[in-house]
Amino acid sequence: MQAIDNIDLVSAADTALSLTAAFLLGGAIGLERQHRQRTAGLRTNVLVAVGAAIFVDMANRLGGHDGALHVVAYVVSGIGFLGAGVIMREEGNVRGLNTAATLWGSAAVGACAGADLLIEALLATAAVLAANTLLRPLVDRINRQPMDTPSVEVTNTVHVIAVKGRQREALQVLEDALETAEYPLRDLNMHAFGTDAVEIEAILAATSVDGDQLDTLVAQLSGLDCMTQVFWSASTSD
Repeated sequence: MQAIDNIDLVSAADTALSLTAAFLLGGAIGLERQHRQRTAGLRTNVLVAVGAAIFVDMANRLGGHDGALHVVAYVVSGIGFLGAGVIMREEGNVRGLNTAATLWGSAAVGACAGADLLIEALLATAAVLAANTLLRPLVDRINRQPMDTPSVEVTNTVHVIAVKGRQREALQVLEDALETAEYPLRDLNMHAFGTDAVEIEAILAATSVDGDQLDTLVAQLSGLDCMTQVFWSASTSD
């Protein structure tokens, strides 16, 4: 009958207040994410905040202050696995880092609510929302800077579509051209492109790249018989 003995209406009311705070504050964070169509939206952020609150509130009741501290430590480490699930690598760019960080913030809000630190939970919510909204204009302004700005780390890749069976010749020509232009290679990938062609991706080392010079190099390579298409692209890590 231990379950009956554990019934405490005052404690239950306190738990209800903590979970309600976690639900509302996690929802406030999630609404902003949902509005921007992010991977982790309204429901995910609410679930993270409420889940963290449940664990910390339970530890507060069963183990007291010390037990709650241990659970908070587990929440901090455990939320990293959930955050890793929303991080994706797409076409050379890392996406989802901000979403993962927001989930971490939601867990912190929930942990504060579960520990009955409602003012701290409110302040944490305001801080997370401010980071995702007030800082956005500044981030957008920085992102609109030219790609060749020295302060921006850009990954430049030369793409060559070579005739199948002549990829070695195309690769050698590409390497010679890049060496002549003094563009060292960081990585080189080769894979099938359809049924009768091969794509070669030459990823250049992070050095200053002259776009006009690369355009000239691409134009020269495009005239070769062993290559059907040549182009280059630039990308940044987000």
